[in-house]
Amino acid sequence: MPVIEVVRRRNTCTRDRAQARHLRAGCLLLAAAVATLTACGNGSGDNASSIVRTTTSIAGADVVGIDRDTSNACPLPSNPDQATGTQTVPTPTGNVQVPADPKRIVVLDTAALDAVCALGLWQRVQGATVPIAGAGPTSQPAYLGYGMQVVPSVGTPGAVDVAKISARQPDLILGTAGDGNADALRGVAPTVLIGKDPSWQASFSAFADALGRTGAGAKAIADYHTDAQNVGAATAAKLSQASVLRFDGKDTQVQGDDSFAGRVMADAGVQRPAAQRGSSFTVTSLNTTDERDKVEGDAIFVMFDGPDGKTYGQQVMHSDDWKKLGAVSDNRSFVVDDTIWHGSGITAARALLDDLRSNLNSYAGG
Repeated sequence: MPVIEVVRRRNTCTRDRAQARHLRAGCLLLAAAVATLTACGNGSGDNASSIVRTTTSIAGADVVGIDRDTSNACPLPSNPDQATGTQTVPTPTGNVQVPADPKRIVVLDTAALDAVCALGLWQRVQGATVPIAGAGPTSQPAYLGYGMQVVPSVGTPGAVDVAKISARQPDLILGTAGDGNADALRGVAPTVLIGKDPSWQASFSAFADALGRTGAGAKAIADYHTDAQNVGAATAAKLSQASVLRFDGKDTQVQGDDSFAGRVMADAGVQRPAAQRGSSFTVTSLNTTDERDKVEGDAIFVMFDGPDGKTYGQQVMHSDDWKKLGAVSDNRSFVVDDTIWHGSGITAARALLDDLRSNLNSYAGG
């Protein structure tokens, strides 16, 4: 049942679309307060102390996660399935013999680095490719913590430097098919390039297998699902319809159920606007009601694809058409970290859940 119908039945006093929107936002806040054992009869669910606020905004939308604590982003080392010897790991190009408990790891993409972090092996990373944003390389995603920022670079995804990798003397090279020439890399060290899979959870499990930590990987996934359910309950997620948008340099990408953010929100029970319950799609203008309805939601989370995306996104967010959106006029639009919300990995998924926990049923600072 659409959220608007829930509000109408519970309040029975909806008069028009604008009034319904404000009533809906109030109901969401009260429901979240009940879920966290805060009494809603005395209005305490609306007071400032119960709403997480940020201090920096972009085009009127609060920036989420500026105070994120990454000191424990990568946990303590997990235990290997076997302490010594080697194991056979299947890959799209054949089986590979790798150390059962690798000690010197070179990582070829962010998803693999996220997995190494999640399994507590970040201190074993001897080198990693550096992501590309805009016109060139950038730093490792901040959500992975400071330790990952100082890992030596071995090129960029798809353009690895084999000589630099060799100089790091790895006993395992880990990445995804297409990150580099598997034959050349295997001339340096045992190399596992997992197959490309639309499921980030399946990819994480494949990385965990390659690292000799199938058991630890399964536990991490189970713990993630428990956390997602807890976040959903604490935020009354089933009463929220969250819109997720990503700006690139020329248009607005609506993140559907097939996106990373869409999948994580589904795990937490967050509902999506009707137009976003399917594959991702693009809108090029917000100058009609039909187009605005495609991006509307009880809350809108936006991200920027590099510097060009930020420039274009700010242009859209300063426009009169953007300001006609109900979530914007209700101060319920939020800017989120692109490396998290458009990421691929369990550490990113946990960070996304933290953002939902703090902001799903909050008002922006306005």
